[in-house]
Amino acid sequence: MLQKIKKNYYFFIIDTLTKNVKIVLYKYNTHKNRKECNNGVKMKTFNLDSMVSSLKQFTKIVEKSVPVKDVIKQIEFNKINNKKLPPLKIGSHLATLPIVQGGMGVGISLSSLASAVANEGGVGVIAANGIGLLDSKYYQDGDNASVRAFRKEIRVAREKTKGVIGVNIMVAINNFKKMVDVAIEEAVDIIFMGAGLPIKNIPVKRMREKNIAIVPIVSSARATNLIFKMWSKIYNDIPDAVVLEGPLAGGHLGFERDQVDKKAYQLKHLVKSINETLSFYKKEYNRDIPLIAGGGVYSGKDIYEIINSGASGVQMATRFVATKECDADERFKLAYVNCKKEDIGFIKSPVGMLGRAIRNDFIKKSEDGVKHNFSCSWRCLSTCKANDANYCISIALNNARKGEIDKGFVFAGANAYKIKEIVSVHSLVTSLKAEYIKVQNMEFLKKANSMIEGVKKLYKKYESKLKIEESCKKAYENALVSYNDEIISTLRKQYKKAKNSTLNVQFLLEEKLLKTWKVIMLKKV
Repeated sequence: MLQKIKKNYYFFIIDTLTKNVKIVLYKYNTHKNRKECNNGVKMKTFNLDSMVSSLKQFTKIVEKSVPVKDVIKQIEFNKINNKKLPPLKIGSHLATLPIVQGGMGVGISLSSLASAVANEGGVGVIAANGIGLLDSKYYQDGDNASVRAFRKEIRVAREKTKGVIGVNIMVAINNFKKMVDVAIEEAVDIIFMGAGLPIKNIPVKRMREKNIAIVPIVSSARATNLIFKMWSKIYNDIPDAVVLEGPLAGGHLGFERDQVDKKAYQLKHLVKSINETLSFYKKEYNRDIPLIAGGGVYSGKDIYEIINSGASGVQMATRFVATKECDADERFKLAYVNCKKEDIGFIKSPVGMLGRAIRNDFIKKSEDGVKHNFSCSWRCLSTCKANDANYCISIALNNARKGEIDKGFVFAGANAYKIKEIVSVHSLVTSLKAEYIKVQNMEFLKKANSMIEGVKKLYKKYESKLKIEESCKKAYENALVSYNDEIISTLRKQYKKAKNSTLNVQFLLEEKLLKTWKVIMLKKV
């Protein structure tokens, strides 16, 4: 016996002859509705408007048999626009743009560039290395000249911006402690420490009192673990973030020549291994430790890919050289604009490290044994082999900074040749944002399209299950008049099994359809 009690709902009085009454409630989708589904719109292009329109049409069909309408309305009501780069928090300092402008020594990134980047929402960084060369008394007293110049640039930057200002202090410089003292006294927001392991004699307590975030610069998971392990032991504290510099960076590299091209040392691989190392300390200290990855990051697409590989932000140095606000001479910037891919290569620095630069006659002559006369006012780098060197790297880089490229050379990242013009920092950041959003949208549309097609495929499966269920139902209904208990029992089991199978697919369909709507309306992949 079959009685209709509600639209699309039925109940069955089963086996009335034995008065064993069982009531089964189930949702029924008509043949007409299933036919409508077959005429649904197929996705042809990755267009958000057409995608939403298609999903709405499809949902109107599905919601006749799957209870999703009210939930979808709620999602639509609460929709947000996620078309922007994520912020970057380092310690208590929040940058609305997840970009750290890399510290470029010997006067390339000073107050002008750092403040311009900070004003755009990124982290502007003043490099301490070689900064004393800007002081007129450097050759009389290089140590104190560096302190004076450093303090001056921090103060000028503070006058120009209310954004996040950091400093880059190389562990290898001989007046490292003095320069850290200056940074603490001037209460910078972040101190980045590279070119060595910042482990011993770090005034962590004083930095914490001034709310200064501390960020080591590393090139491996091993170095990361060593720093964090020793900090935990010595200071009962850990750094606030980590900057990873990969093998495509400019300047001095933390890699040997045979490591540069190997897969194990590429940025995305290193991001994964360092994140695995950081996961232990995140749990141990219940603290977020953002990983900032740099080296070869050139475009908005690069930023998107690096962040999606597990980094919280990126470090970009080379890209900020050819900007109007960069503190170097215009001829220095034009060296980037005019260089070709084949011009960028490796050098063996007088400080004993591998470096990447735009190779010129100065470098080639030095490699051929030509010695460039220089006087060392003081041993600014502890690793420098001044007596054996054919040139002073600080003087050579300072000459280039002033535009005297023939008397020095220009450090540059692997992608410097892609730069074609000098632009403002604002223009550069605007283009990076636009590129990031474009890639984000493309990836989102591909993902959303795949999800929609998956839901449609699942609905076809649901239809197929319904057909089987209907066949079992009819067979069972016909058997009720046969008075054959064995046949009725068998067909009842078959019908029950078919109905459960249909419900399982229905629940999965409901779940995936709602997830698809949520992804599209919240614009999150």
